[in-house]
This record gives sequence, structure tokens and C-alpha cells, in this order.
Amino acid sequence: MNLRRSTGAVLGAAILLSGCSFASDSLWPSLTGDEPAGNASEKVSIPPSRAEMNRQPTYSPPPPAMSGAPAPTMAAGNLMTGQPTGTLVGQKVGQLRGELQRLKGQLGQQNGQLQQIRQTTTNNAQRYHGTVAAVTARLQLGTTPGNPILVNQWNAAQAELDRISGDIATMNSLANQIASNSSLAAYVLESARAAYGLSGAIDEDHRQLALLEDETNRAVVLIDRLLGEINEDVARQTSYVAGERSNLTTLSSSIKNGELHGSSLMARAFASGTQPTTFSTSSTPRRGFVAGGRQALVVIRFDRPNVPYQQALYTAVSKTLQVRPDANFDLVAVTPSQGNASEQAMAQSTIKKHTNGVLKTLMDMGLPASRISLSASSSSNTASNEVHIYIR
Repeated sequence: MNLRRSTGAVLGAAILLSGCSFASDSLWPSLTGDEPAGNASEKVSIPPSRAEMNRQPTYSPPPPAMSGAPAPTMAAGNLMTGQPTGTLVGQKVGQLRGELQRLKGQLGQQNGQLQQIRQTTTNNAQRYHGTVAAVTARLQLGTTPGNPILVNQWNAAQAELDRISGDIATMNSLANQIASNSSLAAYVLESARAAYGLSGAIDEDHRQLALLEDETNRAVVLIDRLLGEINEDVARQTSYVAGERSNLTTLSSSIKNGELHGSSLMARAFASGTQPTTFSTSSTPRRGFVAGGRQALVVIRFDRPNVPYQQALYTAVSKTLQVRPDANFDLVAVTPSQGNASEQAMAQSTIKKHTNGVLKTLMDMGLPASRISLSASSSSNTASNEVHIYIR
């Protein structure tokens, strides 16, 4: 019996010593610089998951792109945490809280309408500029006068610009709705301040009145902010539409003639008016017909049918407006003085038609009629009907 016990003790000690040796070899690094021996080359096998075993894996769409900054909204704060106190002032607070919640709901809805209108206006403007760019590119390459394709595109651009005008009207209507909320906010604010003077209130009533007053002041700030943004949008879009209508008028003249003139003359004058004025001088005198001591800016001789004067006229007038944005122009119809009475009468009738055509061309290019004056004259130095344009 003792022999068995001693034998078991010896075997147990041997097992413990071998375990300690294994733990020591596994936990402590080798100091020989060689790769540790043992189970370094053994790999642990991990069974595949169900998804990996599936031969038809599912597709997960990418996360949605983050949108822009959210529209400013009012936080409810601790306004809804107030409990009824059972006092007369507490009942007044409950009524004012309901009015304020209604005001905040209207402001949130109107703010959403403003963002929607802005998005609609942006889409309309993008379609408008895309259509105008297509027309301009075709005219830049050259096309036939009155190309019906360009006419249809011009009509589409005009429709898009009308939609932007409709967006401006919608903004004005929304501004009136937001402004009407100012009276409700003023009523809630004055009522909350007046409730402090009512008797029979407890401390909780005054605490809720203070919260109500703070929330109402935030609503007033939001109303002013929305009105300021809408007024800026309306002013900017109104100026934009006015300028683009003038450019469309000039573009219509370009389509009619089949060649590109450029932007509206008044747009060029406005852009030049914001820059310092520069003048260029030349020692070479200009030649041409001189009337009243003035040199004509442009002389259009109608000595043949369909004289192509539009591009030269646009270039001369636009350069003049770059130097003198406030310049006015005189259109003088000049007829030959020689010939009998019948020939002179026919010449006057013909030059009147040509002068009206030049006047309409200038107006189509964006020059207001108030900056153009008409007159007539005769000269013995001309052999055909002419229209002279002078700077005034």
C-alpha cells in the first residue's frame, strides 16, 4: 500500500514538472534568436459562417450621402415639461403655451416651404442656363437666320425664366405669411410679461412664464431671420430676372440674324459703370460724314438690299458703353439732296423704314428707347440712303 502511494506521488511530481516546463517554453521568448520550435507551424481551423457558405450573397447598398445643413428649427426645450399648477396664472400659461406651439408649427412649415422654393428656383435656373448655353453655342458656330430649332429653344428658355418669376411671386406670398406671425408672437410675449403681475401665482407659474418668454423670443428671432433671408432672395432674383430678360431680347435678335451679338448692351453698361473709366486717344483722324461738328460713330449705307450691319453696330455701341456707361445716341436719317421731288420723296420713305429697323435692332440689343433720339437730314455728299449714329 505504501509502495503504491509513493509510486503515485512520483508520477504526479513528474507530470507537474513537465507541465511547468511546457508553460515556461510557451510563455517566455527564446534567447537563441531562432524561431521557436513546437506548434509554430500549426494553424487553427475556423469553420466558415453561414454567410460565407451562401453561394448567392446579398448586396447591401452604400450609406446615403449626407445632405446639407438642416433648416433652422426651434427646439422645444423645457416648454412641454411644465405641469398644470391649478392656479389662474397656470391656466393662462397653458393657453399661451398652446398659442406658441401653433406659432412654432407655422414657422416650421413656412421654413420648409422656403427651402422647397429655393430648390425649385435652382432647378429652373439650371434648365434655363442649359437652354441658353445650347442656343449660344449654336450661334457661335454660325447658323441660318431665324433657325426654327433655336426659336423653339429660345421659347423654352423664356418659359423657364417665367417659372423663376413665378417663384419670386411665391416668395413674396410666403414673406407676407411669415410677417403675419409677428403679431401672434408679439401677443404671446406681451401676455406672458403681463401675467407676472397677476395675483395668486406660485413659483412654478413664474418659472413656466420665464420659459415661455424665452421660447417666444426665439420665435421672434426666427421670424426676423426668415424675413431677412426671403427679402434678400426676392431682391436678388428680381434683379437676376430683369437682367436675363434683357439678355433674352438680345439673344432673340441674334437668332433672327443668325449670328451671336453678345450680352445685353445695358448689362455691359452696368458692368462698365462699376469700373474706373479709361479713354483712348489716337492721332489719326477718323474719316466720314460729319454733321454738326460731330463724327459719326457708325454709318450704315443702304446701297443694296439686306445690309448686314447688326454685328458692327453692336460692337461699336458696346465699346462706347464700356467707356461711357451713361452715353445716349442720336439716329440721323440722311438722304441725298440731289434728284427731283419724286425721287426725294421715295428716298425719305425708304430711309424712314431703314431708320426704324436700326432703332428696333438697338432696342433688341438691350438699349432703352429713352437713350435714343431720331432726326432726319439731307446731304449732297451722300449717294444713297444712310443712317448715322452719333454719341450724345
